[in-house]
Amino acid sequence: MVSPAGTPPIATPISAPPAPGSEALTLTGAELLEWRRRLLAQGGAAADFDWLLDLGGGLRWSQLQSLWCHPQATVRLDRPLQALEALWRRHRRTHEPLQYLVGRCPWRDLELPVAPGVLIPRQETELLVDLALELRRPAPPISLWADLGTGSGCLAIALARSLPTSRGFAVEASAEALAQAGANLARWDLQRQVALLAGDWWQPLEPWWGQLDLVMSNPPYIPSATLGGLEPVVRDHEPRLALDGGPDGLMALRPIVAGALRGLAPGGLLLLEHHHDQSEAVGELLRAAGLERFAAHADMEGRARFASAWRPGAR
Repeated sequence: MVSPAGTPPIATPISAPPAPGSEALTLTGAELLEWRRRLLAQGGAAADFDWLLDLGGGLRWSQLQSLWCHPQATVRLDRPLQALEALWRRHRRTHEPLQYLVGRCPWRDLELPVAPGVLIPRQETELLVDLALELRRPAPPISLWADLGTGSGCLAIALARSLPTSRGFAVEASAEALAQAGANLARWDLQRQVALLAGDWWQPLEPWWGQLDLVMSNPPYIPSATLGGLEPVVRDHEPRLALDGGPDGLMALRPIVAGALRGLAPGGLLLLEHHHDQSEAVGELLRAAGLERFAAHADMEGRARFASAWRPGAR
């Protein structure tokens, strides 16, 4: 645990994006497609390579697709081919996530800076924000909310931008992640709206217990025995602290659920992400903790990935 004032400098990405206009490269579509074909013939997924061209080279997927019909067209890349090729070969050799190598990750409508030591935001987690806004819509406006285990700050940033008149708290135990979240909040000028708090789950929020209209969390929930079977790009590089949910995957979810009745305001909403096979177990935890109106919510593939429940009472 470390205090917000004592957080270390943010980790430097392995390959920071170049300044606009620096080391840019102009070439024909035919030259680019031939280079792409040559590298993919040596291995690797085309979707991953095209992601690198987009976030690392500034060539959007739609632009790349148009080159198949118009190979004579001229394209401009933000990095020279040698630099992009070096990142691709490093990714294939070490399995380092491309998000770390490029230094950012697309998430909702943002390109969110990320670095080693911080969990890479997943696309399915975007749904947590949509669920929060949808479930709270009939209720009184949200004035005070919290994101437990904020990581890169992705949920806190998205929620703050969606609720500009609200006040939020981003809680995180990892010093590296806390520094990244702070830098990301500053990038979107949200540091006055969202306060960073260092510590575990509800503990740093004690002064606001009983006042929080909404609390959301994407905690570590992967069962420990399952971690070894993950892809090397995740298993060997993303922080275990943000992945390992203990023997049954519920190690972090238990204290989050247990503190909800005390931490939420009357009528307050708790919204959680969990493993695809934990919906029944999480529902039992929520009901046992005294929360009501439990509901399971599906992810993009139709699997029960999210859970919501409310503190009894009305505001």
